[in-house]
Amino acid sequence: MAARFVDGQVDILVTDDGSGISPEDLPHIFDRFYRGDKSRQPNGESGLGLAIAKSLVEAHHGTISAESIPGKETTFTIHLPSQTGA
Repeated sequence: MAARFVDGQVDILVTDDGSGISPEDLPHIFDRFYRGDKSRQPNGESGLGLAIAKSLVEAHHGTISAESIPGKETTFTIHLPSQTGA
């Protein structure tokens, strides 16, 4: 995890070293109930986690995005306006 102050906003970056997200799934990951791996058995996951994260970030006038390298990593970036006026 990293944070930086850029052009009047705070960026929070979270990177994992998991299996990544396929290019076909990436545009949909913030949609409610979206689950990329259709072959997985129901395991109590609802597909709401990233949709909730997006709603929380947007409630603070920010944005969230993701970049992924399949088979290697995914980085989520949260952009929030600075409240310090700096």
